[in-house]
Amino acid sequence: MTTDTLQSKLDHLPDNPGVYLFKDSSGELLYVGKAASLAGRVRSYFQRGTDHSPKTTLLVGHIADLETIVTRSELEALILESNLIKRHRPRFNVVLRDDKQYPYLRLPIKDRFPRLSIVRRVQKDGALYYGPYTPAGALRETLKVIKKSFPLATCTIEIDGTAERACLEFEIKRCMAPCTGNQSQEDYLKIVGQVRQFLEGRDHELLDDLRAQMEAAAEREEFEEAARLRDRLFKIERTLEKQRITQTTATDQDVIGLARQGTAVDLQLLFVRGGLLIGRKDFFWPQSADVSDEDLVRSAIEQFYNKDGQPPKELLVPTVLADAALIEQWLSDKRGSSVKVLAPERGAKHQLVLLAEENAAASAANHLRDEALDRQAVEDLKRLLHLEKAPRRIEGFDISNTMGNQSVASMVVWEDGQMKKADYRRFKIQTVIGANDFSSMQEVVARRYGDSEHLARPDLILIDGGLGQLAAAMEGLRQVGHRDQAIMGLAKARGEKDERIFLPGRKNPILLRPNAPATHLVQRIRDEAHRFAITYHRKLRGKAFTASKLDQIIGIGEITRTKLLKEFGSVDALINASDTALAEAGLDSKTIVALRNTLP
Repeated sequence: MTTDTLQSKLDHLPDNPGVYLFKDSSGELLYVGKAASLAGRVRSYFQRGTDHSPKTTLLVGHIADLETIVTRSELEALILESNLIKRHRPRFNVVLRDDKQYPYLRLPIKDRFPRLSIVRRVQKDGALYYGPYTPAGALRETLKVIKKSFPLATCTIEIDGTAERACLEFEIKRCMAPCTGNQSQEDYLKIVGQVRQFLEGRDHELLDDLRAQMEAAAEREEFEEAARLRDRLFKIERTLEKQRITQTTATDQDVIGLARQGTAVDLQLLFVRGGLLIGRKDFFWPQSADVSDEDLVRSAIEQFYNKDGQPPKELLVPTVLADAALIEQWLSDKRGSSVKVLAPERGAKHQLVLLAEENAAASAANHLRDEALDRQAVEDLKRLLHLEKAPRRIEGFDISNTMGNQSVASMVVWEDGQMKKADYRRFKIQTVIGANDFSSMQEVVARRYGDSEHLARPDLILIDGGLGQLAAAMEGLRQVGHRDQAIMGLAKARGEKDERIFLPGRKNPILLRPNAPATHLVQRIRDEAHRFAITYHRKLRGKAFTASKLDQIIGIGEITRTKLLKEFGSVDALINASDTALAEAGLDSKTIVALRNTLP
């Protein structure tokens, strides 16, 4: 596009709310922004004498074309801007590296016997949702406490009180067997109410309720029941003491804190529910010195909540946002009730922001330390492997099978200091029969680098194994014409603890120092490849085992099994299906009972 054409577009900008897109001479999207008035906002970039930041000055120097999209309101512009950034990830926008869905606990209170489940999508279906829980360990710990403290059903069968016998959970007092009629719906819902109190941080109500039940049981001389309630009370008190961070309010809050170190910025997002800290999320930008706190916070809010997650009642931020009212409107629409965005300057809420900032400072220091170690590690690899440049992208491969069955391979990617999970790949071995890791490695390397998929080429390939696996991988590379690809094997000698690097054309391996940064880096990539391969292998093995168990059920032959898997989509969906759905699929009552008793 010529300068005259760009100027013509600038001269005819609409004076409406909307989104603008800046592109370079090749058509690559550089930046996406929103505006209440497109004409005024876009022209401000090109006005002479404007004191732009260095980043904005650099952006303007690359702009060769622009596009505008008019919206009916500024709120629509905010939503469209967020969607476009998420989809295109323009290099001049502040972009969150991690935009995955986070897990929530779902409690369907409209069911006769509600049971907790883990979901990653919040829907307006009348159920209660608690979360988000991140990292996943926070969710596992919460479920562990609930399972030990509250005898809530965890099975997936239809509970109608007619089951012939209770499962093991009843025997160990983790469930009161409502499926057999041993527990009434009224008593079960009391337990559900206690779970709600626990998840919502209403601990005073919960603890008072449990104490009253314990004392009543003791008065009735039901000492076993009283002891069980006492133990439950103790476990819950210990859990709440560890999680409690504020006693000021039971309002659900997300809290944002920022910390800067040099050119690096770290943002921490704390999830506080009912005064309990249930998780946190960390975002780190190594080069954001000239991006304002307001822009960073606003970008994080727009991108993080641009999912199906549920915003809290309050969002506490470290700096005043000029468009806070607009953000409140957007978040309130997503939540279905009022959301407030506050920048507290004093009091307990300000202390929460300070806590988030302390976490951000500690996280920034850790990121910078890790970056320094990674830089040293890749420089060491460059020297050890005689590479022309320090590797920025390393792809690691591993093979996994059990006695040659369900043989699979994994490929993981390390790029610029991070494991890049979007580029991970899993492979089912197709041409190899039996346990032959060498041939399997040759196949998967040839498939990866002969593939038409447009993944970036690595600077280095890391193979889990010694000379045999390395030779097989090199043969795979030769098959697809990549003889010049840098590659290494990583393995330990039998009975030895130290890692060794194996290189093409070199008989003797290079011994790595145990505490060297390069050692830690290649171990991290190798171990991640191993984890990813094992996870995939176990998944396939589990599906094959479960599918084979279907064949053992009287009344389910090959034709019925195929029909069931086609109708329900997976074995997991089949297990979770109601008895009514199974009956509609053609199974009689005896076959349904046999299926429940056979499958996990």
